[in-house]
Amino acid sequence: MRRRLFGATGLEVTPIGLGLAALGRPGYLNLGHGDDLAGAQAVDALRARAFEVLDAAHAAGIGYLDVARSYGRGESFLGSWLTGRGLPGGAVTVGSKWGYTYTADWQVDAEQHEVKDHTLPTFERQLTQTRHHLGDRLDLYQIHSATLDSGVLDDPAVLRALFALRDQGVVIGLSLSGPGQTATLRRALELTARGAAPFAAVQATYNLLEPSVGPTLLAAAEAGWGVIIKEALANGRLTDRAPVPAALRAMAEQRGVGVDALALAAALAHPAASVVLSGAATTAQLTSNLTAVDVEVAPDEAARLAALAEPPEAYWSTRSGLVWT
Repeated sequence: MRRRLFGATGLEVTPIGLGLAALGRPGYLNLGHGDDLAGAQAVDALRARAFEVLDAAHAAGIGYLDVARSYGRGESFLGSWLTGRGLPGGAVTVGSKWGYTYTADWQVDAEQHEVKDHTLPTFERQLTQTRHHLGDRLDLYQIHSATLDSGVLDDPAVLRALFALRDQGVVIGLSLSGPGQTATLRRALELTARGAAPFAAVQATYNLLEPSVGPTLLAAAEAGWGVIIKEALANGRLTDRAPVPAALRAMAEQRGVGVDALALAAALAHPAASVVLSGAATTAQLTSNLTAVDVEVAPDEAARLAALAEPPEAYWSTRSGLVWT
């Protein structure tokens, strides 16, 4: 898979990246996740599954790997895989995130799976933990699901710490979530433009059902930021596991690809996208996802697919109702 620049950061990525949200812990929000991991929920079994999918990703040429402190043992699995495979620095670009703490204790039916805290002590604690697992392989460190109401964008102590990490050679970014994605990104862009924040990358939810942040992602790309698209399959709602819209299914069948591949191709077509994440939990899912790089979406088809968009509030309400499995 051909590499390309990640904005003006100096890092390189590939059009498709692999996110480990569904591979670092036994429970996740994706539809059918429990079926994907049937028999592989124990730590050793899930580590083996993560290695299997990572091996397949590497063989396919995927050059960006995404993880987070809250992805259970995701950083541990990834760090062990990088070391065990003997991959030199620069062979893949590695991004992680801080701000959520995993609290489910490896229980799928836990009452609470993660706790959000964007304060300086959490940053310092989690950066130490990330360094323990990833060492000097950390290329990009992002605030996990930054929002205006968390106060992180207005916390001078956190911003100073992020500047310091940037000066050590780590690209600083933020991931977004919720109906306030656009407002949060606009604020981050404004702060960075006047030198008050060190951001050079953004990871946002963008898909056929929730494209509202799209224009602001383009503004970020025009400012030189690297842009990562996550949840392009809407947590499984844009796969064969869900009652997908007839227009989407018909277009996929005409091409002989899965609904997932067409949905990912639509995300890849966004002019701001540096990398679109696959959240595959199996090698079969990854193989299907990867066919997206060869799928073209014509302008008239893009217009028809745009009609699938939901009001952001409705989309996020549905997402918040998904069950961890």
